[in-house]
Amino acid sequence: MKDFALHPRLRADCHVLGSLAGCELLLNRNASLPWFILVPHTAATELHDLEPELRAVLDRAGDNLARWIKDRLACDKVNVAAIGNLVPQLHLHVVGRRIGDACWPQPVWGHLRAGPAYGAPELAALQSDLTAAVGLVAA
Repeated sequence: MKDFALHPRLRADCHVLGSLAGCELLLNRNASLPWFILVPHTAATELHDLEPELRAVLDRAGDNLARWIKDRLACDKVNVAAIGNLVPQLHLHVVGRRIGDACWPQPVWGHLRAGPAYGAPELAALQSDLTAAVGLVAA
């Protein structure tokens, strides 16, 4: 999508890590837990409105990212959701959860308080690992 632009709230709340399978890969600035967001390059606002090919690409990217989160970041659970009540731009949350994390067992939405920020070395390490593991093209 040539006129693609991130919603201002996503841009403010997240680090842009790069591109992955026709999506932007974002990381929530709150480092309390690994909260990634895939934003497909589309004007569609609902998953069911995606062309089947793009839906398959998004599903595969989400699955690969979820596996990486669970294995590489040693998470007990990975939550995946496309809620979009505050941000109308279609985006898929892929959140690593650990028993006893900052808002366990509640959902992250509305329960995650301000926490530590990612430093430049942490972001670079994540980008490098994601590039090798799932094909991220770093920003």
